[in-house]
Amino acid sequence: MEKALKIKVVSHSESETIAFAEKLVKVFPKGTIITLRGDLGAGKTHFVKGLALGVGSKALVTSPTFTILNVYEEGKLPIYHFDMYRLSSKEEAEELGFNEYFDPATLDGISVVEWPEQVEGLITTPHIAIEIVKGENERIIYVGREE
Repeated sequence: MEKALKIKVVSHSESETIAFAEKLVKVFPKGTIITLRGDLGAGKTHFVKGLALGVGSKALVTSPTFTILNVYEEGKLPIYHFDMYRLSSKEEAEELGFNEYFDPATLDGISVVEWPEQVEGLITTPHIAIEIVKGENERIIYVGREE
């Protein structure tokens, strides 16, 4: 997939990461798909907490490492939060029926995918690509669009 220009934001705390995501999600329409990359402990789940707050959800956001999918339905749009770390291929994700969450034409909310490299090829439509990089005392958040 071709990568477009990225914006860069520096966060110095979990609360700054949450606040940035809370503001960012307000520009995303229904049918938005987001890939979220970053090492363990980079702040991916905190980012999703901000997304949920931004759509008006008060749900307790946790990492779906063992369930693979958490759904946050309260708020103006549902958020489908995937953690693909435990999967080994796009075929495995398709067998679980997850491909329905990656069609912007029929998606009724926002899909967020942690560890998208585990299911390479599953997301074939344009989407928002976010990467969180750990620094010594900050997180660098890159936001771009992949076609």
